[in-house]
Amino acid sequence: MKTYSKCLILLLLMVFFSCEEKPKNQTTPVSKGEMKSSMETANRYLLAEEEEDIANYVKRHGMDVVSTGTGLRYQILKKGSDRLIGKGQEVCLEYELYSIAGDLIYSSEKDGVKKFVVGNGAVESGLDEAMAYMHYGDVAKVIIPFHLGYGLHGDDNKIPGYATLVYSIKIIDNQ
Repeated sequence: MKTYSKCLILLLLMVFFSCEEKPKNQTTPVSKGEMKSSMETANRYLLAEEEEDIANYVKRHGMDVVSTGTGLRYQILKKGSDRLIGKGQEVCLEYELYSIAGDLIYSSEKDGVKKFVVGNGAVESGLDEAMAYMHYGDVAKVIIPFHLGYGLHGDDNKIPGYATLVYSIKIIDNQ
């Protein structure tokens, strides 16, 4: 009987300790503040990496760019007329669009000229913004950071997400 009691006690102890629920891979919930901080850190890293890529591109190509407060950069290669392009005006561009790595993505030669009304939201906000610094007939290079281009998702065709874009443009002066 003693053996039976010892076995019963041992069995009860095993059941007792095995029934204790131990959390498996339990994660603690992340607060909104922690999530925001983590996202801000990730965004700062992405922006710093993009800034470095743009600086290297500018240096490699010997460009003398003007930087705007939004991160847009441009260089007028050939001055056109004295007619400044304004919001609400229609522009027509001959262009080549490259990735910052130098891969041709789109061109007016293949895809037709780009025609749009400035400030209408019909094109990337960076290209729209660039028109405020241009004159009809200008030939320019425009570097558009991803947040002023196609953002996180790209254009669902040839432009991937987070793509820094480089436009070579000639603004057609129809007058």
